[in-house]
Amino acid sequence: MTTQSSNHNLFAALRAAFPADLNAVAVETDNGLTYTWHDLERSTAMVANLLQSLDLAPGARVAVQVEKSVEAMVLYLATLRAGYVFLPLNTAYQSAEIEYFIGNAEPAVVVCSPSNFGWVSKIAFKAGTNSVFTLGDDRTGSLLDRAAHHSDQHTCATSSADDLAAILYTSGTTGRSKGAMLSHSNMLSNALVLKDYWGWRTAEQGGDVLIHALPIFHVHGLFVALHGALINGSKIIWMAKFDPKFAIAKMAEATVFMGVPTLYVRMLAEPGLTQEAVRHMRLFIAGSAPLLLETFTEWQTRTGHTILERYGMSETAMLTSNPYAADARYGGQSERRGGTVGFPLPGVTLRVQDDEGQVLATGEIGGIQVKGPNIFKGYWRMPEKTAEEFTADGFFKTGDVGKVDERGYVTIVGRSKDLIISGGYNVYPAEIEGYINDMPGVNESALVGVPHPDFGEVGVAVVIAKPGASLASEQIIADLKSKLANFKIPKHCFVVAELPRNTMGKVQKNLLREQYKGLFKA
Repeated sequence: MTTQSSNHNLFAALRAAFPADLNAVAVETDNGLTYTWHDLERSTAMVANLLQSLDLAPGARVAVQVEKSVEAMVLYLATLRAGYVFLPLNTAYQSAEIEYFIGNAEPAVVVCSPSNFGWVSKIAFKAGTNSVFTLGDDRTGSLLDRAAHHSDQHTCATSSADDLAAILYTSGTTGRSKGAMLSHSNMLSNALVLKDYWGWRTAEQGGDVLIHALPIFHVHGLFVALHGALINGSKIIWMAKFDPKFAIAKMAEATVFMGVPTLYVRMLAEPGLTQEAVRHMRLFIAGSAPLLLETFTEWQTRTGHTILERYGMSETAMLTSNPYAADARYGGQSERRGGTVGFPLPGVTLRVQDDEGQVLATGEIGGIQVKGPNIFKGYWRMPEKTAEEFTADGFFKTGDVGKVDERGYVTIVGRSKDLIISGGYNVYPAEIEGYINDMPGVNESALVGVPHPDFGEVGVAVVIAKPGASLASEQIIADLKSKLANFKIPKHCFVVAELPRNTMGKVQKNLLREQYKGLFKA
C-alpha cells in the first residue's frame, strides 16, 4: 500500500486536512441540511467505489453537467479519490456544445441533470460513452441510487504529481473551446500557496468559515473556494443559488466570502449590508471579472472592509493576488489597491513582453506571461495549440495584456484579442472604459473594436446608465474628446439596458463585436 507521503492524489491531501472530529459539521446548506466530515468521507468512498466498479481505463474522464449541490461536490471529490479525471461543464451549455465537449473529451462516464437525461444520454451513447448517470440538486438520481449499494470504505487511488486530475474547457470566445489539462500537483500547489497567502485560520486560531456562493463548474468556485476550505478543514456555508439577503445574514457566522463583482454589486443594493452585519468577517475576495473601482470604494465605505482582488484563469488557477498581510517580497507592502490584481503569488514568475519577445520596462503595457507549479500541462488533444501558447523558455502566454508598476502591482488592461488597432495605433479598451465609467450617471461600459474601411478597426462604446440616470451618446463622446487622443475616441456610442454576460459575470465582448461588426461597411 502506498503511503500518503508518496501519493500525490489531491483527494489524499484534502482528506488529510479533515479535522480530528469527523462528526463536526463540514457543510451547512441554504435549505437547512448539514453534512459532517464523516458524511463526506463515507459518501465520497461510495461514489468512488461505484466509479471503480465500472472497470474504467486509467485516466478515464468523468464529464459532469449538473446543478450545484453538495452531492455534485461529492462526485468531484470521489472522481479524484478513484483516480479519474473530472470534467465540469457549464450548466448553460446546450446540445451542440455538449456534443462538442463529449466528442472531444470522450468521457467514459457522463453525469447530467435528470431533466436532461433524454438528450444528453443520446449524445453520450452515440459518442461511445459507456455509462450515463443522473444527479439532481435534491439528492435524487441514478448516481446516488447506484452508489448506495457500494461500500463506504475506500482506499484512495495512487496518483503521481503529474497525473491528470481535471480538464476545464475555456469559454471559447475565439474558435472552439480548448480543454485545459490540470494535474494533481497543479491544483494542490495552488491550494497550499493560497492557504498561506490569504491567512486561512486553523481551528486552533479560531477557525475560518467560508460562504460558498459560486458555481462549481468553474475554477473560482470549484478549485479556489472549495479547495481553500477543504485544505484548511473549514466549514462551508453552501448556497445553491446566490441570494444577497441570505449571504449578508450568514456573515454573522462566517469569516470568508468569495464572489464575482456582480455579487458584490447585488449585496451593495441591500440596506442590510452594514458594518455591523459584517463585523465577524475576515476577508472578502473578488475575481473572474474586473471589479469596478466604484464598487471597490463603495464596499470600503459601507462595510469598512477592503475587497482583495486577484487574478487567475482556467489554465493556471490563481496567479496573482493583492496582499492579505504584509508581503516581504515587495517591501512589506500590505495595501490592497483597487484596479490592480496585486502581486504574483509565491512560486509564480510573471513578466510582460512585447510582440517581438522583449521584456518590457516597468509601467509599459504588453502581453502577460507566467511560469510556476500551478501552470497547466497543455490543451487536451491540441499539441500544436499547446506549443503555440508556451515560449521557448517555458512561459505560458496568458493572452492578457497588462503592466507592472514600480511597486510590483500588476494591472490587467484587457485581453490581447480585445486590443483595437485603429489606423496603426494600439487602443486598450480598459483605458477608455475607465474614463467612461467615471462619468456621472454611467453604471458600466464596454469598448469593442469593429471593422472600418479607412482605419481598419475603430472602437464602439456600449454603455449602461445608472438607475434613474439619463445619458446622451453625443455627450459621452464629447467628454472623451476633451481627455483623450483622437485615435482613442470611439466612433460610435450606444446606451443600452444591459451588457451580455457569461455565467461568471464577464462581459461577452465577442457578442458585442458580432452585433456591431457591420456598422461601418463601405
